[in-house]
Amino acid sequence: MTSSPAPAPAPYGTPEAPRIAVCGEAHLEADPEIARIGVTVSARGTDRHTALDDLTRRNAAALDLIKSYGQAVEKLETGAFTLSPELTKYGRGERVRAYHGRVHLTAELTDFTALGELTTRLADLELTRVDGPWWSLRPDSPAHRTARQQAVREAVQRAREYADALDTTLTALVELADIGAEDAHPIAVAAAPAMRSMAYGASVPEEAAPLDLEPERQHIHARVNARFTMAPPRL
Repeated sequence: MTSSPAPAPAPYGTPEAPRIAVCGEAHLEADPEIARIGVTVSARGTDRHTALDDLTRRNAAALDLIKSYGQAVEKLETGAFTLSPELTKYGRGERVRAYHGRVHLTAELTDFTALGELTTRLADLELTRVDGPWWSLRPDSPAHRTARQQAVREAVQRAREYADALDTTLTALVELADIGAEDAHPIAVAAAPAMRSMAYGASVPEEAAPLDLEPERQHIHARVNARFTMAPPRL
């Protein structure tokens, strides 16, 4: 004769095993690990081939300059490329007045000293715009782990304080979950603080000094839900 399966635990507390549900949070600050810049190379000409040749040359110059910084550049990617005609506003028929070309590049650097020099030199290139920097942590940064661990410790401490108020003690951890981990629809995440940005549309003086860029401190937020059982208090 087979034994019946054990009953599933009740989703709520009982007088014999009251439950405490708490939320643990942590707010930390850390120095950034990566700086990202956007580079837009432009060209304009009355002839399609001339505009394309100029764009190709300027794009190659920007790529060569970025690559010359070696290991300081962790990632270099080419984004959107466009070459579009500009039509005349007046007159009969469609006539092309000029051609506009753009290439968007994205570079990620880990050497913030090289970042200031590279940004200045890129801004000095012809018809080249630089945006950024945008500072961030790596997805696997130890700072994220530290914040999660601190949030768990804060949840345990809060539950103990509730148990102490009832003159009893915790007996077991029933559940520990990230906020939204069990929701059908993930909760909205608050937008990150605005990052510093800068853009250059014109060339800077020759031999311009490297920009002094001050890294922006990163804010890390971790939050967990925790449920515990406690010994029955005497009320």
